[in-house]
This record gives sequence, structure tokens and C-alpha cells, in this order.
Amino acid sequence: MTHAQVIQSSARADSADAELLVVHEATQWLSHLNDPDTVIGRMLRLLSQITGLNRGRVVLPDASGEFMEIRYAYGLSSDERDRGRYRVGEGVTGRVMRTGQVAVVQDIDEEPVYLTRAVERDTLPHETVAFLAVPILNEDQPMGVLGAHRIRERHRPLHRDITLLRIMAALIARVLKVDDLIREQTAALAEENESLREALSSNQEARHGILGESPALRQAFRQTLHVSPTQATVLLNGESGTGKERFARMVHLTSPRCDGPFIAINCAAIPDALLESELFGHEKGAFTGAVSAKKGSVELASGGTLFLDEIGDLAFDLQSKLLHVLEKQTIHRVGGTRDVPVDVRIIAATHKNLQEAVNQGRFRIDLFYRLNVFPIHLPALRERDGDVKLLARHFLQVASQEFDRNATFEVGVLDRLAAYNWPGNIRQLENVIKRAVLVAQNGWITVADIELILTHESHVTDHLEAGGTPNTPEPPSDWGAAESGRPRQGGHAFPQPAAVTERSYRWVREDEAESLLQALQETGGNKTQAARRLGMTTRQFRYRLDKLHLSG
Repeated sequence: MTHAQVIQSSARADSADAELLVVHEATQWLSHLNDPDTVIGRMLRLLSQITGLNRGRVVLPDASGEFMEIRYAYGLSSDERDRGRYRVGEGVTGRVMRTGQVAVVQDIDEEPVYLTRAVERDTLPHETVAFLAVPILNEDQPMGVLGAHRIRERHRPLHRDITLLRIMAALIARVLKVDDLIREQTAALAEENESLREALSSNQEARHGILGESPALRQAFRQTLHVSPTQATVLLNGESGTGKERFARMVHLTSPRCDGPFIAINCAAIPDALLESELFGHEKGAFTGAVSAKKGSVELASGGTLFLDEIGDLAFDLQSKLLHVLEKQTIHRVGGTRDVPVDVRIIAATHKNLQEAVNQGRFRIDLFYRLNVFPIHLPALRERDGDVKLLARHFLQVASQEFDRNATFEVGVLDRLAAYNWPGNIRQLENVIKRAVLVAQNGWITVADIELILTHESHVTDHLEAGGTPNTPEPPSDWGAAESGRPRQGGHAFPQPAAVTERSYRWVREDEAESLLQALQETGGNKTQAARRLGMTTRQFRYRLDKLHLSG
């Protein structure tokens, strides 16, 4: 091997090592994808310092898409970067962007298409200077241009520099795509956060009556604000007491129908025989008592929103008529013979599993799909981390104003409230706070007050879960009484639970009548003795006689 061949072989080895070093170092910086200025700047510096590809620049379209500008560079002054603006197709850079083809300018002084716009010739070396430009591709479509100068007379062949620039352009494309994705997601999150800030501001709270900062509630809020501008049917799923009607009103008030009527119907609260007329109206003479024609709720809600709560309790024959409204936007009044056109958006709500009802044949599958266009899950209070304390403070202020009290929570009360399961959700929490305000002594709501109230609530829940009848509950015999006991804050006593020898609080049941009358008979009509025999106070015994309409 001649000396020249040895030198040439050594040069090729050095060149290959330099390329590998550049690629290796560049890939190490890809871990900083969230900072494109740093990553691309380091790549361009590596090209300059290791391979002699100087004044590297990444040229990208501006916001208008008509011009291109130098977005990232190494070795260029700020003035040079500002001057580097090109129309798509203009100059060497513009042509690469338009065609997606690599450009190799062997001598910038001999190439008329080369504009010498960004970097003036006097600032470049006096030797012959070449300019290389490769497209930055996104799925084979140019998204920008990577360009650099080099001294033409070097041992590194131009085709190796082109290959290296192509590799770096591919890495830069990845950086840019990730940056675009991050920007889009950041913008979307900023928009969502702004919407949430507006929705959860004091004005929105006063308007919609929905309070909370938990992620679960924010998700429901976000979905509601997303669907409200549309005409889509909404299905609100959630336990009783989670605020379904409030969310339905929010959909209405933030929709283009906000100036129209909002009509709410509880399908479980109206007997089936009356619900059809209530929903669809009736004509004069349609049935006994129909002395005049009457519009139903669907017709009254035309131009606005109809909220159908407890849709899972809708009778099967009425489900087909509701389906007709959703499909045709027309109704038939009871006793009528003509179609009445309506323009109504329906929001339905249920605490039941409608899919299970469909499987059991109790709910029409076609109606289910019509209602389930946009389902929103309203979280139970136990799923709303941190919201119990926020809501408790709010309900305390409201109840204090309502009852003209100035009540305050004792230390530990909010923690106890937050630890409770709340099977009755927000409605139950509000009732507990109202009760606590009423029984508070000297303006202090103590942990003992809350414990007594929650014990009472647990009895109610246990009875209902066991299948008890929701009749009027009997108040505990000691409710609100300041009996003797352990002193609490302020030196006053707190209400004590009933003695364990007496029957604890529970619902009044129809099947108790026989035992009550038998006890009266066995004690010769003495209510005090009869009550004692049944483990009750006299007051509890008399209360049961009264509620069951028993003569004693």
C-alpha cells in the first residue's frame, strides 16, 4: 500500500469515527425531547465541531405557511437568523422545501440560485465554500430544511456529509413532531383548565350550584361543558344525591337552547297511568276529566330541554313513544290523531344499570342506544377526594343563614365528615349539616354532635339496605336534648344516645301493628308498661301508634 493510500484509508477511518460520534452524541440528547432548543442546538454544534458542517440551520415554515424562517441555528448571529426568510420555492432552501429533494451546491459563488441572504459572503472563508441542504421529512412530506456550509476541498467526500445530514434530519423530525404534540396537548390542557376555572369560579357556582375540586368531579364538569353546545342526547349516570338535575340544568344553560324552557320530570314519581298524559299531553275528551286539551312536558319543552330523571323506571309501553320523539321529533297527544312537531333536546338520568335492564328485557335496547349517545358518570361523594370538606363549609354557611344561627365547626369535625361513607351523597351531607346547625349548643358543632347524627344516619341506611319501607322515621327520644354527660367545648353538654336497654332508632313498619296492640292488651291499655315490654320509651310507643293509626 502506498503512502497516499495509507493516508486516504486513515482519513476514511477518521471520517467514519466522526460520523458515529455525532450520531451517538445526538441520540443521547433525545432524552430531552421536551426542550427542542437545547436538543437541536446541540446537534448543530456537533455537526460543526466534529465534522466541519458549519453554520447549520433548521428552516421551518412560519405561522402563515407562505414564508420559511430560520428557527434553530449554530454559528449564526441573531441578525443572520432574522435575514434567513424565504418563500417556499425561493433559493436553494425554498426549492428543497418544495421538492423534498437534497440540494448540493459545490461552489456558492458559482450557483445563481444560491441567494447569500442569511450569511454574507465576506464573513465566509476565502476558500471554495459548498452548501448542503436536506429535507426534514414527516411521513415523506417536507416539514422543514436542514442546511450547512462546508469547505469543499476536504478529505471527507460530500456524499458522506449528505448521509450524515439525512440521519440528523430524521432525528430532528422526531424532535419537532414530539414538540408539536406537546404544544397541542399543552394548548388543549390550557383550554380545558380555562374552561374549568370559569366553570368553577364563584359566578359559575352561583349559576349552577355545583361545588368541588376533585378530579372525578372535574372530569364530569369537563364532559358536560364539552357536550353542552351540541344537540347530542346526554345520559347522566350516578347514585341518588349526586346532583343529576343540577348537571342537566348546566347542560341546558351552557347550550344554544339556554333561552328556551327547561322542563324536568321524575319518571319514578308519577304513576304510569298519569305519566303518558304528563309527558305527551292529551286532547279534550281523551278520558274522564279531560275537559280541555293540554300540552305535555315534551311539547312544553320544545325549543329547550327536557330532563327525564329516573328514566330506568319508565314503563315499557312509554319507552316506545319516547323513542318516537327522539327519532322523529314529533308526539301524539293522548286521544289525538295527528302528529305534533317538537324541537326538544332530551337529557336522561338514572341511578340504575340500564344495560342490565336491557339484558333482562325491562328496557328497550333501541331506546338505550338513543339515550346513551353521550354518557356522563356523576361521581359519588365518596369518589370525590377532598370535596366533602369544601361542601360541608358551604352547607354550613347556607344553613346558618337559613336558620339565623352562627354555627362553627369544632376541630376534628371536618375530618370525621370526610371519613364517612355518605351513601346518600350530597343530599345526605347537606341534611346532616342542617341538623348539626340546629342542635349545636352555643354555636359550636362538635365531633360528638356529628357522631350522634351519623349514628342516626347509619340506622336509616342499614334499614333501607335490609329492604325496609321508607315511611316517616321516628326521631330519637333524645334528639336535640342537652342531657347530662361529658362536657364539650364551651362547658355545655351534648346529646347522648338512647340507653342500650331501649330500642334504638328505626323506621316505623306496618308489621309492628300486631305487636303494639298485643302489648297494649297484655298491659290493660297502659302505654308506659306496653312500651317498656317492647323495649321502647313511652314517646316512641305513642309515635308508632299515631303513625300506624292505631287506637290506644
